[in-house]
Amino acid sequence: MLQQAIDFREESEALFALLDPLREEDWERRTQFKGWTINDIIAHLHIGNYAADLSLQDDVAFADFMRCWTTASARAGGHLAFTHTWLGGIKHRALLQHWRTFYHEMADRFLVADPARRVRWVGPDMSVRSSITARLMETWAHGQAIYDLLGQERQETDRIRNIAILGVNTFGWSFRNRGVAVPGDPPYIRLTAPSGAIWEWNLPPRADRIEGSAVEFCQVVTQVRNVADTRLHVVGETATAWMAIAQCFAGPPEDPPPPGTRFRQT
Repeated sequence: MLQQAIDFREESEALFALLDPLREEDWERRTQFKGWTINDIIAHLHIGNYAADLSLQDDVAFADFMRCWTTASARAGGHLAFTHTWLGGIKHRALLQHWRTFYHEMADRFLVADPARRVRWVGPDMSVRSSITARLMETWAHGQAIYDLLGQERQETDRIRNIAILGVNTFGWSFRNRGVAVPGDPPYIRLTAPSGAIWEWNLPPRADRIEGSAVEFCQVVTQVRNVADTRLHVVGETATAWMAIAQCFAGPPEDPPPPGTRFRQT
């Protein structure tokens, strides 16, 4: 049984619980993330889930779907426009239920899959474990924009360790993705989990270090917060350079939000 599939389901269910009481008009409210509405975010999460699940089941069908996605997105004016067309225009509670039904079915399939098996993705192939971890990360990260919009504080759990590990493992990728040389050894990382546990990587302690909240570290590597808006203790040139561009998700280089632009609204 793949624990990350359980964690993905639980994170999705937590977001569903936030969305379930919404009024119809709330779904068109715009978040601080690129001005996307709640409808946009759930549609985006669903098509990503669909693509990952398709890759698990049929890599040829996945490749065909990605070619269609790329071509149709160019014609439609972008990935988001294509996504809404692909969904047939469903939105609000219909979209919520569609997304939920599918992520439950998808989690069941990942739960019993071989964690080490390689599956295709937008960038390099990855393991099944990494694929479902990426879906957990996307759900948590994009969900943050909705929590912020609704002025709600998320009740975090230690399942974000999956995201922290992804952040740690993409240290080199964050630089290579920008065509920049990876600057030496990665920093020492010491994070306090939501449970109070201490998580450490890259021992022994080094001159370059990042210490503080695991939630805030995950917010930085998923680019839902600028590091300047956190209380992370970042020391050393390498640590500072990494936190300025950290990106734990696939795709072309993305810049973090400017300081002060992503926050919980009141």
